[in-house]
Amino acid sequence: MTIRYFLFILFSATLFISCANEEVNNTTTEIPEEITKSPDRIAIEGVIQNYFEGWLTGDTTLVGSAMHSSCHLKFVRDDKIGIRNREQYLSGFKPRPRLENAEGRIISINITRTAAEAKIELETERRLFTDYFNLLKESDRWYITDKVSTSIGKEKNNDSN
Repeated sequence: MTIRYFLFILFSATLFISCANEEVNNTTTEIPEEITKSPDRIAIEGVIQNYFEGWLTGDTTLVGSAMHSSCHLKFVRDDKIGIRNREQYLSGFKPRPRLENAEGRIISINITRTAAEAKIELETERRLFTDYFNLLKESDRWYITDKVSTSIGKEKNNDSN
């Protein structure tokens, strides 16, 4: 009976240690996203938020502050690539109350040293715009240097700008 008791204790202790180790290995510590973001990512998100706010309110100062002076917008209209420089693009904005039922979303950001790309969406009641931004860091400040855009109307399932 002593050997059985000893084996039972040994088996129980092994099982307990195994379960305890498994519990420790399955425990993860959640780190808030704000802590894990790099300063560059935070700066890029700020540039994009200025773009969103300016776009949704027609504020050319905010939109313009996000874009480098060399920035160009590229899109497809009537099966042809169209290009607008920064000034042409900004001239299409007029101040207005913030669009209702509209929002901007950052889908992804990829950063490599002083270059980055971001995919964003701007959704209004009538259209969903998808933009791809190329960004460059100049003197510790990020700018949108190029924008490629597409959109789709919500009423129809055809691509157009």
